[in-house]
Amino acid sequence: MPATDTLPRGVRVGYGSGSVATGAFGTVPGLMLLPYLTDSLGISAIIAGFIVFLPKAWDVILNPIAGRISDRTVDARGPRRPWLLRAGIGLAVGFALLFAAPEMGRVAEAAWVLVLFLACATAYAFFQVPYVAMPAEMTASYDERTRIMTWRVAILAFTILLAGASAPAIRDAVGGRDGYRVMGVAMALIILVGVVSAYAGTRRAPVAAPQPGAGSLRDQLRIVATARDFRWLLTCFVIQALATGCMLAGVDYLASDVLGKDGAATVLFICFVGPALLLTPVWSAIGTRIGKKRGYLAASVFLGAGALLTVTARSAPPALVYLAVALVGVGYAGCQVFPMAMLPDAAAVDAVRTGSNRVGVYTGVWTAGETLGLALGPGIYALVLAIGGYRSSTDGDVAQPDSALTAIVLGFSVLPAVLTALSLLWLRRYSLDAAQVEAAVAA
Repeated sequence: MPATDTLPRGVRVGYGSGSVATGAFGTVPGLMLLPYLTDSLGISAIIAGFIVFLPKAWDVILNPIAGRISDRTVDARGPRRPWLLRAGIGLAVGFALLFAAPEMGRVAEAAWVLVLFLACATAYAFFQVPYVAMPAEMTASYDERTRIMTWRVAILAFTILLAGASAPAIRDAVGGRDGYRVMGVAMALIILVGVVSAYAGTRRAPVAAPQPGAGSLRDQLRIVATARDFRWLLTCFVIQALATGCMLAGVDYLASDVLGKDGAATVLFICFVGPALLLTPVWSAIGTRIGKKRGYLAASVFLGAGALLTVTARSAPPALVYLAVALVGVGYAGCQVFPMAMLPDAAAVDAVRTGSNRVGVYTGVWTAGETLGLALGPGIYALVLAIGGYRSSTDGDVAQPDSALTAIVLGFSVLPAVLTALSLLWLRRYSLDAAQVEAAVAA
């Protein structure tokens, strides 16, 4: 069935449900893995940062390969859907084991986490890349892609709220390493729900015939690199993913060491994601009125301003910190809707320009960049902690020096704010608008 201008609501919702899987896996390791390593396994911050970063760095290499493989997959279900089920089930199983390291010595436990996280990252690449590629093949409509992303980001926001708030709550309710083990299984079940829902929900989605470009992967990557608007958009998005990764990694530290309140991590996540649940449709409407690029710019300003306000966390009342994080959430919703809706535009224009459907390679490069940003975020945050003299432990009950508390706050606030501002240097160069995209597709 060829791509259409308007999709049934069931297909939009079905596609968006895949964000249950991407949201859970994208959120929980960034939130919980670094504290698990430093405050439960007793691994130093700098080594823990390396363990968190390395598997994600592997995805940077793997994602374009996964995209090329899905481009060339021939299946009655389409080139993308079979990978949702195959890789998604593997991801859920790997995640259930990730936080279940048996007690066997610090080095062996660190190796367990590294190997399992590497396995999860590999499975995630083969789920996420085909998943992100699907909208460009389901519809040729500029506005319909925004509507698809509205559902996707709304479900993503709900999942981040559910997973991000419940993961630390489950850990704290059970306690100790068993708390991490139970939390890992619970999150794996959430991932599995998203995988099955996306696979079943897109069964009526239009299926595009594979039209992979000629040449090697290197040749296709070289062609993708010549797409200037894609390059500017990707650079902006990666830098913002880096900023988001820093904030995710810092939530647990900010809650426990700076705010010092029970359940503060859960409250922070509600403040972060709650606005996104309400405002994602608003950002979509704003994009329809003023354009995706200008909407993205406005959302970025909210994101950076909210991050900068949290620099007061050590002296301001907790309510002010929560309000600042809610402002981050307002911006974060738009910073997900717009670039994800702009990516298929860039891929569609390239397909018209070259006569070849390279959307899998495009999304492979895109998700590789996003993965790199989200991976570098915790790694850089761990480096900031190490510079501040953060003290690791096996029970998480160690008094931190003043320098470590300052590092926790700066890594959560000033660093993400500066990165968000920097990203706008590339966003301003992006030039595709509705008229250009529709003219290219109609040509």
